Amino acid sequence: MYNTDIPNREELPSTAKLIRSTIIAAIVALVLLVTVVMPAEYALDPTGAGRLLGLTEMGEIKEQLAEEAAADEAAQMVAVNSAAGQKSPEVSEPVVAEAVEEPAPASEAEVAPAEPEPAPEPEIAEPQWQDEVRVVLTPGEGTEFKLTMEEGAVARFSWVSEGGPINFDTHGDGGGQSISYEKGRGVPEDEGELEAAFTGNHGWFFRNRNDNDITLVLRTGGDYGQLKKML
Repeated sequence: MYNTDIPNREELPSTAKLIRSTIIAAIVALVLLVTVVMPAEYALDPTGAGRLLGLTEMGEIKEQLAEEAAADEAAQMVAVNSAAGQKSPEVSEPVVAEAVEEPAPASEAEVAPAEPEPAPEPEIAEPQWQDEVRVVLTPGEGTEFKLTMEEGAVARFSWVSEGGPINFDTHGDGGGQSISYEKGRGVPEDEGELEAAFTGNHGWFFRNRNDNDITLVLRTGGDYGQLKKML
């Protein structure tokens, strides 16, 4: 069986060569860290090379997504804790008192003619929206609105961001459960229906990523208990 020959002392690299190779490797690693890793991962570009290579924008997007995920997680934890100690308020049926007409006094000599029955009043159509809120968000500010809903209930919604597009996260929580329905970045408006996957709070988290203030207008209707501002 052939064994590898043991190298001679002259063939081994000297201490000076090892030190030089180590220094060169450290310099290359430092250059890659400053020009590639830091701009792409943390949006830090001290040399300006990352922006030329398009890596700084990638890092900025990662930082924004990380901030929004952390804010969303914190908001969900607050909502879960608040929902655990509360019960959904029962909606009491309105009691309508019926007016009792007193009989007209009978005349001794004359019989009062029968009054014509009033025509039935036309039914008033139910308004399309039950709630509407307007809130101004400064740059970087977020807010959250949720509906108290039973499992399988369907709510209609429509929202618009006046002044610029907005980031949103449609989700729900309650009873130890949580769900994410939809997320979006830079969306100016949206509308549709939200069906509750379980009994709890279901709604939207919004954040303004513009350089100016925006006005968020949210309208809701359908099968839900109440609209609550969570954040």
